[in-house]
Amino acid sequence: METKEAATIKIHVTGFKRFHGVPENPTEAIVSKLKEFINQINEGQKFAIEHQAVNEATFRCPDKLGWQPQKLQIIPEDGDISRTRQTSCCDGRIVEFLKKGYDVDISYNAGRFVCNYVYYHSLRFAEKKGQKSLFVHVPLFSVIDEDTQMPFSASLFEAFVSTS
Repeated sequence: METKEAATIKIHVTGFKRFHGVPENPTEAIVSKLKEFINQINEGQKFAIEHQAVNEATFRCPDKLGWQPQKLQIIPEDGDISRTRQTSCCDGRIVEFLKKGYDVDISYNAGRFVCNYVYYHSLRFAEKKGQKSLFVHVPLFSVIDEDTQMPFSASLFEAFVSTS
C-alpha cells in the first residue's frame, strides 16, 4: 500500500503596531498571542475578508517619516492606478466556513491607505511565487473585543487550510 505525506501549509502572520489615530492596533496583540490560542473557538461579530487591492496609495495622514502619497501608483510598471490584483483564495468558501460562527463578509475595498498598500504588494509577490495571499480587516477591540478576535483568527486559519 502506498501512502502519501500530507502537504505542508505555511501561514505567515503579520500585524501592525500603533499608527496615526490608532494607539492600540488589535493585530499586534492577536499576532503575539495567537500561537498559544490557536486551538480555542468562540463566537464572533463582523470581519472583512479583502478580495482585492488597487495599485494606488492615497494616505489620509503621513507615516512616521512624513510620507503621505496621494494617488500614487504602488507599482508603476503594473500600469495605471485602476489596476487591481485579486486574491486566488477568496472564492467564498472561506467566508462560508467562517459564517458558521462569525459575522464576516467579502470586501472589495481595502481602502487606499496602508492596508491596501501592503495587500497590493503581498498579492503581487504571491502571484510571482505561485502562492496565495489573503488580507483581513480586523476591527478595533472597542468594536469587537479581544476574546472574540482571538478565536476568529484561529478559525480563519482552519478555514484557509480546509478550503485550500
